[in-house]
Amino acid sequence: MAKPLTDSEKRKQISVRGLAGLGDVAEVRKSFNRHLHFTLVKDRNVATPRDYFFALAHTVRDHLVGRWIRTQQHYYERDPKRIYYLSLEFYMGRTLQNTMVNLGLQNACDEAIYQLGLDLEELEEIEEDAGLGNGGLGRLAACFLDSMATLGLAAYGYGIRYEFGIFNQKIVNGWQVEEADDWLRYGNPWEKARPEYMLPVHFYGRVEHTPDGVKWLDTQVVLAMPYDTPVPGYKNNTVNTMRLWSAKAPNDFKLQDFNVGDYIEAVLDRNLAENISRVLYPNDNFFEGKELRLKQEYFVVAATLQDIIRRFKSSKFGCRDPVRTCFETFPDKVAIQLNDTHPALSIPELMRILVDVEKVDWDKAWEITKKTCAYTNHTVLPEALERWPVSMFEKLLPRHLEIIYAINQRHLDHVAALFPGDVDRLRRMSVIEEGDCKRINMAHLCVIGSHAVNGVARIHSEIVKQSVFKDFYELEPEKFQNKTNGITPRRWLLLCNPGLADTIVEKIGEEFLTDLSQLKKLLPLVNDEVFIRDVAKVKQENKLKFSAFLEKEYKVKINPSSMFDVHVKRIHEYKRQLLNCLHVVTLYNRIKRDPAKAFVPRTVMIGGKAAPGYHMAKLIIKLVTSIGDVVNHDPVVGDRLKVIFLENYRVSLAEKVIPAADLSQQISTAGTEASGTGNMKFMLNGALTIGTMDGANVEMAEEAGAENLFIFGLQVEDVEALDRKGYNAREYYDHLPELKQAVDQISSGFFSPKEPNCFKDIVNMLMHHDRTPRSGPRRSSGTSPARASSPVTGPSRSMHGRSGAWSPPTCRSRPPTSPGTRHTLPWRDQPAFVFLLTLHLLFSPNTLPAAGGPCFSEYHVSRRGHGGQGGFERAGQGRNVLEVLLVSCKGSQS
Repeated sequence: MAKPLTDSEKRKQISVRGLAGLGDVAEVRKSFNRHLHFTLVKDRNVATPRDYFFALAHTVRDHLVGRWIRTQQHYYERDPKRIYYLSLEFYMGRTLQNTMVNLGLQNACDEAIYQLGLDLEELEEIEEDAGLGNGGLGRLAACFLDSMATLGLAAYGYGIRYEFGIFNQKIVNGWQVEEADDWLRYGNPWEKARPEYMLPVHFYGRVEHTPDGVKWLDTQVVLAMPYDTPVPGYKNNTVNTMRLWSAKAPNDFKLQDFNVGDYIEAVLDRNLAENISRVLYPNDNFFEGKELRLKQEYFVVAATLQDIIRRFKSSKFGCRDPVRTCFETFPDKVAIQLNDTHPALSIPELMRILVDVEKVDWDKAWEITKKTCAYTNHTVLPEALERWPVSMFEKLLPRHLEIIYAINQRHLDHVAALFPGDVDRLRRMSVIEEGDCKRINMAHLCVIGSHAVNGVARIHSEIVKQSVFKDFYELEPEKFQNKTNGITPRRWLLLCNPGLADTIVEKIGEEFLTDLSQLKKLLPLVNDEVFIRDVAKVKQENKLKFSAFLEKEYKVKINPSSMFDVHVKRIHEYKRQLLNCLHVVTLYNRIKRDPAKAFVPRTVMIGGKAAPGYHMAKLIIKLVTSIGDVVNHDPVVGDRLKVIFLENYRVSLAEKVIPAADLSQQISTAGTEASGTGNMKFMLNGALTIGTMDGANVEMAEEAGAENLFIFGLQVEDVEALDRKGYNAREYYDHLPELKQAVDQISSGFFSPKEPNCFKDIVNMLMHHDRTPRSGPRRSSGTSPARASSPVTGPSRSMHGRSGAWSPPTCRSRPPTSPGTRHTLPWRDQPAFVFLLTLHLLFSPNTLPAAGGPCFSEYHVSRRGHGGQGGFERAGQGRNVLEVLLVSCKGSQS
């Protein structure tokens, strides 16, 4: 008699991924064996698991190739306007599962691999993450590529094929240690080298003005080799291209050394040229003015623009002869989107090509350039804005410096004509910043040279208009707009949480996977107990699976029925992991003070990488791990509180933790987080959000209803008022006993008994150092994590009764917006603002009290307290910030 199917197996049969046809399975199995034999030259006797992964990857890629070629043929024949998304970062993660999902192959591959005696999930785990990004900016670029392919847009992503991506993070004795991410060590089955499109990129040299025009002479040439990666849309047969450039030295590199006989030295020097694409700079929200970084930025821009113009000039597929020589229609056929200021050199480079090479008149070239380029601003933090020394430009890109000077002169002449005698305005709006070291403000260059400038959330776009680029907004208000960030629901729901996706599909169909507004169809089900139970069951299955993963990979055993309280993002003071630490310490103290009281078990998970030179961020990681060492080994606490630092947080780990999360921490100070996309991913997977009115949280609260998010803290204008009044951390320290106890424990070495002074810098920063308007985090002078320098950063204001971190003066005002104003998000892949299932996850089994037993759900007390009697009202009156973060358990009978 056949064994009855489980609910999960039943769902799989009617899964959104589709039934696997017998022919499809046989074809996949045959192709797998063929690639194992002919591509990898192995048989089953000697093949390794990695060989099996590569055989499967090549099998899946075979299904892409025909669609890929036909898509490009279609674009050349139809000649549509093409979108070029220029970004120094593309945080793609793994490709195999995403490709199977988008092509509808997952079930066929699963069955074929099972018939071969292998496990699909095990093979998927072998793939390296393509970690070509630091965080949100790079992951946004990856989501955009997926969305544009799904919408059938003729879009291309252009970036750098870094040999080493974002570093692998190891935690050694509680400290972050960086290891190189050699993600290409075993090869990349998804990329295709295109040496026939290799292009020269010039550096250094001198500029000569001749009767025939301006010439850039005696340059050093580096070759840009393109590697193409297919980007499939979701079940629409569209496959777009991401083209990444790799630096290669020409064969005659340093030829003069050959002539004097130093052949070996000249060959070794080729590495200098190829270093351009060697490694991703691991800084997020901090500008580091290194020459290699400027080389990277120009390298990707120069190669990409040559490629764009080649494609513009060709009118049919396969033709490389220039047939379109007039650039009048260039903006009608080409749109260049600059992902932050990193590709800002596109503006002077396009001007150089049009004026110096194509002999277009300057004014016409400028008109074409402005109509073609658009700029996305990603941050208002002053230390993140790019300001390159003029002296570096003069040496590395002399012709571009001349062009920037000319652009700036015409721009200032225009401003002076509109605002005569306003010298201070001219200074503020200049691309060239005067001072001891003349600098080029790349953000100003982007604003001047683009026809559209956007922020990435409504509150951020208002800050951009009213503070960061206030003068430019007054000059050209029509070019400023908002495009709130979004996420792709294919990867962040269908791929990472198939159980939840299948549960939703059973009720409302599949349309929401390409248009998340369809989730509104779930509203009639808010009282459907069966549906609520199914959703809660999926959440608990995800938690059990992630608990098993933690036990296997991290050797940590946790209670899967505890509340999973997750705070994952780059480690930075403004993201306020310190605030979370203070809350954890206070929860620990409350349990110790009254161990007989009933507390909801909580597992706090904090994860993220710190920039290698960011001393304070590394110290925060050490604090988290040290708190975990004490809390996790205290027998009085037991399973009621666990603290885990998620080592080496990356895309593939996010795909595991996000579906399992109960509570999503989005607690940056209002006005500092431009948008955030992790907040959307957690909400889409049914986690509750606790956070401040910052970034996209504001729009999430509007769409889902503020009563369904736990909002606390100051708003942007309140932060401004507090800064005017003056912030004194000691006032809060002296008047909040629990806070004083937590800070004293950190200061005294309670969590670092072997190094009592380990966290003195953190306490010193919290208590004494207000952040000055323009100063950034001090970097440690050495690589030893124990080396501490006196920080110049200010307090994260974690101790303020209603607020959090410092707010730079560039982000201190937000004009009132009309209530109910909605801004359309890019494409149709909007975050699941309307995903009201979170309402019912309040009552999921893992937070309900056991039958008849004394317990209390913190979710319930928080919800009751919001806007009425209880914790949030008291917190809003300036009580302990730890009450603001989450009302603690007070004990109750179920």
